[in-house]
Amino acid sequence: MFDRRVLILAAALAAPAFAAPSLARAAPVLGQAAPAFTAVDASGKARSLADFRGRTVVLEWTNNGCPYVQKHYNSGNMQGLQKQATAEGVVWLTIISSAPGMQGYLDGAGAKAWKAKAGAGSTDVLLDPKGVVGRAYDAKTTPHMYVVDKAGKLVYMGGIDDRASSDPSSLKGATNYVTAALADVKAGRAVAQAATRPYGCSVKYGSAD
Repeated sequence: MFDRRVLILAAALAAPAFAAPSLARAAPVLGQAAPAFTAVDASGKARSLADFRGRTVVLEWTNNGCPYVQKHYNSGNMQGLQKQATAEGVVWLTIISSAPGMQGYLDGAGAKAWKAKAGAGSTDVLLDPKGVVGRAYDAKTTPHMYVVDKAGKLVYMGGIDDRASSDPSSLKGATNYVTAALADVKAGRAVAQAATRPYGCSVKYGSAD
């Protein structure tokens, strides 16, 4: 008869890898300073969140191959939101955290061409191929949206709206959380719905260094 301790050890070794606890990673906290970052834009220029202190900033994670992203861009919904926000002085940064070889990855030239073809109204497109910025914000989906106020505090994070669908028809009657958050910030109010559940494709990170 086998020793009971041997059986316990064998069972532990046979347990699936996902049962093991993952490495802890600090998540962004609402009402606290938004995680600082520096990333290269599509033109090769280093841009930092600190560059925009004193202005409201929207961070939008994207992947042009994702049907949820395509729902918002092919319909013109995302571009409309971007142009409305930037016309009111908001900085809108679109971030690509797809790793090389993964869906949605674009180099600088590719990102510039995509932005022009889509008619995007974002302030800039930032490239995050190593996923450093994405992981700092715990960005999980495309799209995944964040709003940072003029003091540099994170005041909204979550989904773009309340319709977790890739069907463009779902845009009709949707509640846009980002628009609502920006309206609250502009009015000097606390954001009514500061955290919602994001939806979309998973961010296509590469392996962490």
